[in-house]
Amino acid sequence: MDESGGSGQPRSGTDEPAEHHAGSASPAAPAPTPADQQPPAADEDHPAPDDGNDTADSDERENRPAADETPAPEKSPAEGPAANGPADERTFAHSGTARNRPPKRPREPGGGLLMGRPFGVPVYVAPSWFLVAALITWVFGGQLDRVLPELGAARYLVSLFFAVAFYASVLVHELAHTVAALRFKLPVRRIQLQFFGGVSEIEKEAETPGREFVLAFVGPLLSLVLAGLFYVALQPVEPGTVPGVLLAGLMISNLIVAAFNLLPGLPLDGGRMLRAVVWKITGRPMTGTIAAAWVGRALAVSVLIGLPLLTQSGALGTTAEDSVGMDTVTDALLAAILAAIIWTGAGNSLRMARLREHLPELRARNLTRRAVPVATDTPLSEALRRANAAGARALVVVDPEGNPLSLVREAAIVGVPEHRRPWVAVSGLAQDLTEGMRVSAELAGEDLLDVLRATPATEYLVVEETGEIYGVLSAADVERAFVKAMARPSS
Repeated sequence: MDESGGSGQPRSGTDEPAEHHAGSASPAAPAPTPADQQPPAADEDHPAPDDGNDTADSDERENRPAADETPAPEKSPAEGPAANGPADERTFAHSGTARNRPPKRPREPGGGLLMGRPFGVPVYVAPSWFLVAALITWVFGGQLDRVLPELGAARYLVSLFFAVAFYASVLVHELAHTVAALRFKLPVRRIQLQFFGGVSEIEKEAETPGREFVLAFVGPLLSLVLAGLFYVALQPVEPGTVPGVLLAGLMISNLIVAAFNLLPGLPLDGGRMLRAVVWKITGRPMTGTIAAAWVGRALAVSVLIGLPLLTQSGALGTTAEDSVGMDTVTDALLAAILAAIIWTGAGNSLRMARLREHLPELRARNLTRRAVPVATDTPLSEALRRANAAGARALVVVDPEGNPLSLVREAAIVGVPEHRRPWVAVSGLAQDLTEGMRVSAELAGEDLLDVLRATPATEYLVVEETGEIYGVLSAADVERAFVKAMARPSS
């Protein structure tokens, strides 16, 4: 499956962006700063998300000072307009340095032993795979002892080969998802083989329900194709031999993988297919996700209760006499693990869908702080006075021609005692601008987050398409906006 795993394994919770944007507590505010040395006000609450009204953006742009404009120095902070309402009365000095940390970044792709990069996508084997491989080797070895007792201890070597071949089949299943995703120009972060199957981590959602359906279906389809190939290869092989047992086992295991993944509930491939169908009918991807996730949860309960009952009834090929003692405990444990995987995966799918639904609300233009340009040798106290007079909350260091050179860091301002601010030049508190720290005012949603992740920083220069300075974007503001958007219920 694409985001959820080739044989039912949900995507790891550590990969969810929502878990990398936890809000941070603000420390107690220090004593107030004199008016002529107050730093630009720091926003306690981030601006409201864009409601699609372009007029509001235009008005805000017209009221924002250009890069080459210097606010009137004689204007007092009390006379200057507040940048974003009463909440902006707090200053850098009152906000604390804890608010200047950038959003937590997702870990780089990893999670096990790197096996290769087919199609440019890294394939990892998680440590849990070795535990499952050992379990398969032990269980399949016991079956071989009944079918081919003459093998002796060599049966475990044959069983290990079967475990590796089975997971190679799972890898083919995942590669089918990966190739389809790359065909649709969807980035794939990694493939990971782990406990109970594999995971293809596709970073973006398919644009249409048709593509979503195809993306989900190709995995089980390849498993069915593999089962057919093993069946064809089995025909000329004599039954009761090592090749015959291996081919039969691989055929049956691929049929099980395909059938299991076709069950209509998230996070399984069948659940993604159901989601695509509901999406097509209703026109709303979120409706499809909710329907498929609740079917997945019902499926988890069915597995938890039904699998042990089927084993006890003999419907899976065992008699009631065989299904006692340790076997009963093993079946119940297996059912509980599978049910937990499906239930958790369904919940993760709902959270990821809610995240993607709210991501467009994160717009660089809406979250940007008004900034004033200052020369490199401007004393910090004078720069703060100008910013407060203009109702701005950020400082941009510019050259004599007005070209931006660096951004004065909020955390650095807080660290300068008030009595030293007239003697400290802003250039000593600034971070040089790199290309990755220039953000287009038009960026929003996943594109905005991708840019911020590519160049971790506490502040970014936001520019218009013409190159004109629009303002400064604080990573802390993006984090707060992200958390607030995720807290709202889905529409």
